[in-house]
Amino acid sequence: MALTKPLAPQAAADAAPSWMGKLGPGLITGAADDDPSGIATYSQAGAQFGFGMLWTLVFTYPLMVGIQIVSARIGRVTGHGLATNIRRHYPVGLLYAIVGLLLLANTINIAADVAAMGDALKLVAGGPAHWYAIGFGLVSVMLQVFVPYSSYVRILKWLTLALLAYVGTVFVVHIPWGQLAREGLALPRFPWTPAFITTIVAVFGTTISPYLFFWQASQEVEDLRADDAARALKEAPAGARADFTRIKLDTYIGMGFSNLVAFFIMLTTAVTLHLHGVTEISSSAAAAAALKPVAGNFAFFLFALGIIGTGLLAIPVLAGSAAYAVAGTFRWKNSLEHAPAVAPRFYGIIVVATLAGVGLVFAPIDPIKALYWSAVINGVISIPIMAIMMLLASRSDVMGRLVIGRRLKVLGWLCTAVMAAAVLAMLVTRAG
Repeated sequence: MALTKPLAPQAAADAAPSWMGKLGPGLITGAADDDPSGIATYSQAGAQFGFGMLWTLVFTYPLMVGIQIVSARIGRVTGHGLATNIRRHYPVGLLYAIVGLLLLANTINIAADVAAMGDALKLVAGGPAHWYAIGFGLVSVMLQVFVPYSSYVRILKWLTLALLAYVGTVFVVHIPWGQLAREGLALPRFPWTPAFITTIVAVFGTTISPYLFFWQASQEVEDLRADDAARALKEAPAGARADFTRIKLDTYIGMGFSNLVAFFIMLTTAVTLHLHGVTEISSSAAAAAALKPVAGNFAFFLFALGIIGTGLLAIPVLAGSAAYAVAGTFRWKNSLEHAPAVAPRFYGIIVVATLAGVGLVFAPIDPIKALYWSAVINGVISIPIMAIMMLLASRSDVMGRLVIGRRLKVLGWLCTAVMAAAVLAMLVTRAG
């Protein structure tokens, strides 16, 4: 086996990228945010509160864009992922705690996603859901370990099209657009009940997740490594304007796609399940099953197949972000461009995290409680991670003269404050 996965030809690297070619880390990161467990959260929000939660996806969009651009810039400017930068500039004990909790949360999330994918395929084709879950886990591992990064990224880009299933679902159900505009966007109601606050926290925690920060920063580094002529912007600042423009376009489109799809998922369950009295959803597969008698077979199939497609996209991002974080912490070689023989411990984390998630499917663990605690962990660790990211991106010894400007500082710190308020509200709700 070759020691390095094959790179794209230099001629391709030298060619001016197409508009679609400029999309990559941001698009994949945004699409991976709408994983099966996220679909379950958005479905529950729509089923329980109807149009009353749609405003959250408009509100979080600029915050999500801001913090993801910060993570991408850190990777592109320094040439290193978040874990490496944190290790270099902050106490290692803090890094160990963050990465340990990230690995735990990602593994639980993988378990929830493969379980939902297995259940969705069972709904469509029948058969054993658990064996399907094993199959999906193995496919994900094989793709990450044996497919060259340049080809693997193209696969992930195509998998983002699975999210269009949820756009299609909206067009096969009746939408009262006037009521939607009035109750969902213009004059949303805020009952401030424990259930309402908990659901807001769940939506915020699902939309703005720590694994997305690690993944997008690491993918910017991967893109640097895949181009022999490219260097970190701190060393070659002349290319900053072009790279920052690409990152901005990529992230705006990727996060916009993510939140638009989440909006459609919530809207679909609001106009079907909520209006027919179905207000409790235990999983994304349960949402698909509940749609069938209300919205018909076509909406059911679109929703169920979308779960499978988004899961195939999200599991590599969950496992990969955990591997980048652990490898960066311990200074291991970490790149999807390397062959497994060159970076065995990096790929080992990917395999262990994925298979551990599959193993949890067979454990006597309540999947809803597991998802809840995964959201709790993500919410708690996102606050220090975002605060550290904002500090890193503002330091000239880290970013050179390419520190972030005022607009990104405002968006990034506002996002951090909103997540802190959400976690505080969740803790108060739980205590009450």
